[in-house]
Amino acid sequence: MENITESIRYIGVNDYEIDLFEGQYDVPEGMAYNSYVIMDGQIAVMDTVDRHFGTEWMEKLEEALEGRKPDYLVVQHMEPDHSANIATFAAAYPEAKIVASAKAFTMMKNFYGDDYAQRRITVGEGDELNLGEHTLRFITAPMVHWPEVIMTYDMKDRVLFSADAFGKFGARDAEEDWACEARRYYFGIVGKYGMQVQAVLKKAAALDIRTICPLHGPILSENLKQYLDLYQTWSSYGVESEGVVICYTSVYGNTKKAVQLLAEKLEAKGCPKVAVNDLARCDMAEAVEDAFRYGKLVLATTTYNAEIFPFMKQFIDQLTERGFRGRKIGLIENGSWAPTAAKVMKGMLEGCKDTTFAETTVRILSAMTDENRAEIEKLAEEMR
Repeated sequence: MENITESIRYIGVNDYEIDLFEGQYDVPEGMAYNSYVIMDGQIAVMDTVDRHFGTEWMEKLEEALEGRKPDYLVVQHMEPDHSANIATFAAAYPEAKIVASAKAFTMMKNFYGDDYAQRRITVGEGDELNLGEHTLRFITAPMVHWPEVIMTYDMKDRVLFSADAFGKFGARDAEEDWACEARRYYFGIVGKYGMQVQAVLKKAAALDIRTICPLHGPILSENLKQYLDLYQTWSSYGVESEGVVICYTSVYGNTKKAVQLLAEKLEAKGCPKVAVNDLARCDMAEAVEDAFRYGKLVLATTTYNAEIFPFMKQFIDQLTERGFRGRKIGLIENGSWAPTAAKVMKGMLEGCKDTTFAETTVRILSAMTDENRAEIEKLAEEMR
């Protein structure tokens, strides 16, 4: 059993079998579903875990309780990977109260057929729950990333239970850089809701936080400013790293050759980072992550059915859906008889705020020419 503080215990689980989180994100290092117990005069359990791990979770809970009974289950987020064992808990501990937001109780009824009307405590912004030495203060966090979400601040140990915020892909024992998988997680799952994340960060700034306990990934207790600063950058759609990301599709290899030449030119001109993504073959979520990480983006694709290649269309849709903004964009199009890809891509991106387009648009008619190579040189100079 792992102790977070003297009186806060970890009872979460690791999922090594999952291949796609939320049915769409590759998780080669698995996933963690975190849950915690606060031991005090009264005992609060913080969230449950995915349905596949109910037995393991209940065993861990019983071990942590050391023969005592919990008084409260705090439900911060109703996504089933955290709420699936509410009914199991409620049946095992019939005297325990269920603590959640009003919207969460509505979702409980929808998901599991019961809103626990006779044993629920509905909380909102600033409400407090006293356990003895520990007092829990609740912080509403709507649309980070569901509307019912609350976070919980333990005023004694100065711990922020942050729901899905500050989470990452990967089991807790995955040996990997936090930022890489936290960034992919953030822009995939939370990225659309930058304004809402900013509102929660303002609330967090008023708290003395020593530890962050998210519902996924590691417990954060050192260099908290690093994590808070990254969330500030991500949620304000700022540039985290200087560089250019090139995302492309290529049917017969000619557009790929243009992209390779552009990458070589950018590197030769001293561009600090050039990240290249083949959208037909890469992890789309990683390409989205790169587009939000770097300050400049080049899109290269073919005209396809008078539109653009499907993987590029999907990629741009994912960017605009998540509020993509504040970037400089270069365009490369290819078409054998009626190239329209640049026009289509620009039209899809015109609604993005604070976005500028490079003056040079490279138009390839099937295969690169010397004129195209000169255009790529000009584009590289603009984008470096």
